[in-house]
Amino acid sequence: MSEMLAQSGIFFDEVDKICILEPEVSKLTNDLKEECQIYTEKIDEFQKIANKFITMVEVLGKEVEKQKIKAIGARNILQSMEKQKENNQQQLQALITEKSMELERLKIQLNSLQKMEMEQNEVINQLMHC
Repeated sequence: MSEMLAQSGIFFDEVDKICILEPEVSKLTNDLKEECQIYTEKIDEFQKIANKFITMVEVLGKEVEKQKIKAIGARNILQSMEKQKENNQQQLQALITEKSMELERLKIQLNSLQKMEMEQNEVINQLMHC
């Protein structure tokens, strides 16, 4: 009798409930449904993890960008300080050159005055001995 019903497309499951699918096909369908549900849950979990990762990467990217801007600013300040140092060095070198030239002029003037003093002392000595 159950074979005749099976040929007609009517089957009984394990609790003798009437089904239109073969029990094996019904079991495979339920197994597939459960596997799909597990797969969907895993996909959802993967999506959550991926979203967390993307958020972390975005935060890290923003922090890297901030640090990059700070580094550029620090580099610019350092370059500015180096240029200021070079300018100060050039000014000091010019001042040294100026003072050296003034020293040479004063030495020449000193020599001239000493020579003049010697000549005047000679004249005084000559006038005193006369």
